[in-house]
Amino acid sequence: MNTVTRKVIMCLTGLFLCFFLVIHFLGNLQLFLPPEEAQHNFNAYSHFLSGNIFIKIVSYGLYGCIIAHAVDALFITFQNRRSGGAYKTDRRGRASKWYSRNMGILGFVILLFLVLHFQNFWYHYKFGALQLDKDGNKDLYTLVITAFQQWWIVIIYVVSMVALFYHLAHGVHSAVRTLGIYHPRYVKWLQQAGIAYAIVICGGFALMPLYIYFTH
Repeated sequence: MNTVTRKVIMCLTGLFLCFFLVIHFLGNLQLFLPPEEAQHNFNAYSHFLSGNIFIKIVSYGLYGCIIAHAVDALFITFQNRRSGGAYKTDRRGRASKWYSRNMGILGFVILLFLVLHFQNFWYHYKFGALQLDKDGNKDLYTLVITAFQQWWIVIIYVVSMVALFYHLAHGVHSAVRTLGIYHPRYVKWLQQAGIAYAIVICGGFALMPLYIYFTH
């Protein structure tokens, strides 16, 4: 598989992950509801996601996209380093943002965060012995609240969302350009749209652990 093909795959998987982030974000907004209502709605939502066959199929696609995106990103980064260090010798700092030159590092931070995130919630929900709420659903809500009452987990999540913000701010715009759905007339608009998306998604996700830590 050549580098161009890998870049296209990385863009497509990245855009799918951006779409998933919106869905995940909207579902997690229930954490801002009053505690009793939040517990009922969040656990019912989680139960629906785990029991719906269509959602299960999509989730396998999600896991595949995460792996493909990470593998292709690593391959392209190593290729760039090996081919003469385009990121080392052209002094692009004057013309490009630092985060656009360090997407590999940001991506690695996000990948480490995903491992922690899956271990904290997904693994325990799927394979742990979670108690049931009064509706008979696994009480993922209480697990989330307990996790985000620990200051060090909150800090990790907030820092990870900062890394994700910069990753998305460049990644959305870069993906559109790579796929060719791009016109010079809309350069500024696309950049602003990518930044606005990153602010809403990452700001919202960062607020969730902070809100829980300071209010529960």
